[in-house]
Amino acid sequence: MLLNSKGKHRRPSKATRIVALAGVTGAAVAVPLMGATNASAASVATWDAVAQCESGGNWSINTGNGYYGGLQFSQSSWAAAGGTQYAARADLASKDQQIATAEKLLDMQGPGAWACAGAGGLTNDGVDPGVSTGSGQSQQAQPERKAERPTTRSEQRTAPKPQKQAEEKSESKKTVTTPTGEKVQKGDGEYKVKTGDTLSKIAQKQGVKGGWSKLFELNDDIVKDANLIFPGQQLHLK
Repeated sequence: MLLNSKGKHRRPSKATRIVALAGVTGAAVAVPLMGATNASAASVATWDAVAQCESGGNWSINTGNGYYGGLQFSQSSWAAAGGTQYAARADLASKDQQIATAEKLLDMQGPGAWACAGAGGLTNDGVDPGVSTGSGQSQQAQPERKAERPTTRSEQRTAPKPQKQAEEKSESKKTVTTPTGEKVQKGDGEYKVKTGDTLSKIAQKQGVKGGWSKLFELNDDIVKDANLIFPGQQLHLK
């Protein structure tokens, strides 16, 4: 985990830590000590080893403890080393962008900026990691969205609405249309009403005990008026 100046972790030596972070129009400016070398660098394999110790090698980790990314940058260290040109936080930047920022922090503070420097074998070995940072924020931070073809008003009006069509189809199976255009309940009985049928005729023909009144009672959920039944309705006979 990156060491900070708040006492939560072991502080780096005076010879390697940043002298000050001064507020200038809301931004933090890091000023490295005199004598810090401009040739500090470490290989990708070395940074991988440090990240393995710091975060288990998870370059997008954010556990909410104030340290972000594979190399566990604090927000102030990420900003001071220029990481915000890639992403707002280290965990939102790519591995290469985090390594490029770590190279700058290594140049400013030396290996002592990382508690896992020893475990990862981090030194100013001068080996250029050769990473490619791309431009702007990482793809992880700003995933590309595929362009969607806009639809015209005509297409919007005529486009089928599957759910509505399914509902209408389902409803049509439950109703029949009367000669006046009104929809009435179809029912699910064993006898299908034909043109010219009445409850009396059906009861007599089908031998319903209790006659038309019993037939009416058996189907009062779909027949609202004993004098009005419609072709297509399906009546229960018992």
